[in-house]
Amino acid sequence: MASLSASLLRGALSSPLKRAGRPDAALPPDRRTRPAAPVAPGPLAAYAGICGFPETGTLPLTYPHVLAFPDTLRLMTGRAFPLPVLGLVHTWIEITPHRPVRPEEPLELTVYAEKLSPHRRGSEVTMATEARVAGELVWASRSGYLSRHATSRPVTDPVTDPAADPAADPAADRPAGPSPAAAERPAPAGPAPEELPARAEWTLPGDLGRRYGAVSGDRNPIHLHPLTAKPFGFPRAIAHGMWTAARCLAEAADPVGIRTVRVEFRAPVLLPAAVTYAADASGRAFALRGPGGRVHLVGSVARKA
Repeated sequence: MASLSASLLRGALSSPLKRAGRPDAALPPDRRTRPAAPVAPGPLAAYAGICGFPETGTLPLTYPHVLAFPDTLRLMTGRAFPLPVLGLVHTWIEITPHRPVRPEEPLELTVYAEKLSPHRRGSEVTMATEARVAGELVWASRSGYLSRHATSRPVTDPVTDPAADPAADPAADRPAGPSPAAAERPAPAGPAPEELPARAEWTLPGDLGRRYGAVSGDRNPIHLHPLTAKPFGFPRAIAHGMWTAARCLAEAADPVGIRTVRVEFRAPVLLPAAVTYAADASGRAFALRGPGGRVHLVGSVARKA
């Protein structure tokens, strides 16, 4: 945990020295690998408990992302990484579980920066995570992180572009400080998130960010306390985006049958909060909504044939 905090501090200090949007910007070729090791049962049980995953004998769908996050952050706060980590917004994640993974299997994790792309609100970097057991690829993810900066590309209508609305900042999970944005990607297919039927109501306590931060190691100040969130523009602490994703995916039936998952973070959840989990009958489309129907998260699940 101490090394993760050091990475956050290093990112905060190095961010003013980096200028997003440079035409000659290039991603570092480095790959960071965590040597193969079984998963510690205590932290795994704590993670599953706070996210609502049932005991199945296999890793929760989102857990490899949590295990790899320290190395992802170290890569993003490195000198060669072209974007300032302050203001990076985690806007989407896609997960592909190639097979179930048992906690006792020695899991090797590799992270790298895959692609740097122009975005209507700045620049988007795709970070990749791969998990292997004895050389076999068993799990993979791709995540989008947006760095906002001036761009010559046309800006879309603020009514339909969450990135143009500071109140719709999807900074629910990011390595450092806030910045409103939304991933420039097609919305998941299926019913509109506002139209999905409600399946459950959840009451989120004010200390959820601190509790999840203790379990995941992500102690970003925007998640911990109103006093530490206010300097970044939030009136209260906000829930981790990856907690909201994990809590929704914990409701998925037959997780072994999942081929891919995509989650898009739309707006932060200010803590404490009352939220609604909504999903279609098949569980292939889901959303997390707040009071007044505000959409915090949308997701889609593709299942194996």
